[in-house]
Amino acid sequence: MSAALTGVAVIEATLATLPGSPGVYRMLNAAGDALYVGKARSLKKRVVTYTQTARLPERLRRMVAETAAMEIVITHTEAEALLLEANLIKKLKPRYNIVLRDDKSYPWLFLSGDHAFPQITKHRGARTRAGNYYGPFASAWAVNQTVNAMQRVFLLRSCADTVFATRKRPCLLYQIKRCSAPCVGRIGEADYARLCAEARDFMAGRAAEVQKTLAAEMEAASEAMAFETAAALRDRIRGLTHVQGGGVINPASISDADVVAAWQIGGQTCVQVFFIRAGRNNGNRAFYPNHASFNEAPEVLAAFLAQFYDDKTPPPLLLLNHKLPEQDWLAEALSVKAGRRVTIAVPERGEKRAVVLHAEINAREALERRLAESAGQAILLEGVARVFGLEAPPERIEVYDNSHIMGTNAYGAMIVAGPEGFERAAYRKYAIRGNMTPGDDFGMMREVLERRFGRGLREGGAEAKGWPDLVLIDGGAGQLSAARETLANLGVTDLPLVAIAKGPDRDAGREWFHTLDGPAFQLPPRDPVLYYLQRLRDEAHRYVIATHRAGRSKKLVGSELDEVPGIGAARKRALLNHFGSARGVKQAGLAELEAAPGISHAIAARIYQFFHQN
Repeated sequence: MSAALTGVAVIEATLATLPGSPGVYRMLNAAGDALYVGKARSLKKRVVTYTQTARLPERLRRMVAETAAMEIVITHTEAEALLLEANLIKKLKPRYNIVLRDDKSYPWLFLSGDHAFPQITKHRGARTRAGNYYGPFASAWAVNQTVNAMQRVFLLRSCADTVFATRKRPCLLYQIKRCSAPCVGRIGEADYARLCAEARDFMAGRAAEVQKTLAAEMEAASEAMAFETAAALRDRIRGLTHVQGGGVINPASISDADVVAAWQIGGQTCVQVFFIRAGRNNGNRAFYPNHASFNEAPEVLAAFLAQFYDDKTPPPLLLLNHKLPEQDWLAEALSVKAGRRVTIAVPERGEKRAVVLHAEINAREALERRLAESAGQAILLEGVARVFGLEAPPERIEVYDNSHIMGTNAYGAMIVAGPEGFERAAYRKYAIRGNMTPGDDFGMMREVLERRFGRGLREGGAEAKGWPDLVLIDGGAGQLSAARETLANLGVTDLPLVAIAKGPDRDAGREWFHTLDGPAFQLPPRDPVLYYLQRLRDEAHRYVIATHRAGRSKKLVGSELDEVPGIGAARKRALLNHFGSARGVKQAGLAELEAAPGISHAIAARIYQFFHQN
């Protein structure tokens, strides 16, 4: 029996017990990995189409041939099926689905509500602290720009509470008119609360009302000949006008919406998303979903939206450049998720159409740039294959480096590059666990490779996704020999290994390349492949140094508090939040320690005695 017939038999056996209700189905291969996740209004009617292989495109025929088992989840509604499908696709990343790879969190603007003088700042992560959250923003740059504008217009503080509590004189932000200096009493609590109320009105879309109020105050101050106050209000009004802007960037007719446009070239798709909140553009971001070349833009866009809003609340309005298949179904599912109505529209005229066209142009240009960069990347990878005698351009290059100070705080790191450039989601860091002799770089390299490839072998080895085509090591012949020995002990003998050694006087451009099957060699100084390999080596070095510094700083900050008996993670965090640093805890008096949240008299006495026992 052929593989295709075997797959059809598996599907037919599943059909015998399938209901006609909505739900989600998963096709699994022999290893239990998900090949495809699909939704259906009627599971029986949808799944039966996979048994008619003559009507399926070649890609789906291959999927049916690989199918060894099926899993079914029945849902109460069609909307529930769509949401579950999107969740499973993001989680499992099946090979035959359109997959959005978006592992980034989105920043928010936060105005705290647990302090007499609220702080305005950028926020990521869980929104558990009391206060007002505004967003999301497309990038840290976009939210930082807004924070700066809010400081200029409303003079709100951005410093942490610990800094606020210890200020003795105004900081530079007060001098450049971006803060009202509540930390040293330059503004009272009631006046500061009024600034915060104006900021909340502005972020809620009532900018015109705020501007009208400021204008009235400026006129009153001018009539009272309080010209300094009038000038300050004038500067705030100018800042507010600048922030509001106008035109396509800040559309007046749109309050809360996401503008989403897809553009296709050569079987690849870019989806551009603009975040508009309270009539302001909170920035935009480009996405490149993985999909088959025959998937049309509306189909890709529909799958993108379902997965994009899997872990975030959709706004009331989505403006698109394509009408979607099953658009009403998606709108219903997003409305269920949001707990209110979500409208999906494809505008044909007016300001909304102009905004969509603007997003579409951005999608087209971003995709054209990406394709141009990919073409250049492909040429470089062909050069790498030529230089190191590989059978084909590498799809995955792994680069390894170590960092330590006299053997302490030792870390190893792996970075990954391929046809799409650096794959930062695949980077890995390794805190060295073994008892190494200080400076034992060979031992560190052995441990890192044992952990990386030992795990890789347990997950399927060369047959599994994520096995490298080329391994680069920062070092010379000694590091190469250690790496070869380590991999040989694991039974990995077919991986191309290359060590990159710095040239004389550590000059960039005179690196020596050590391989397993020939003498060391150098590349011509202006060779583009040499520049590319230097970039890979430098990126690995940057990443491992950053990892080492972060680990060392964490250890330096926490080491003394970790040694105090009875101080666990929660109390240590409370002390650091209250005093600002381990040094602040060390210098605190007994009464100050008792005043810290969660610290009893007995615990305070224990901490004080630990730091002052001599």
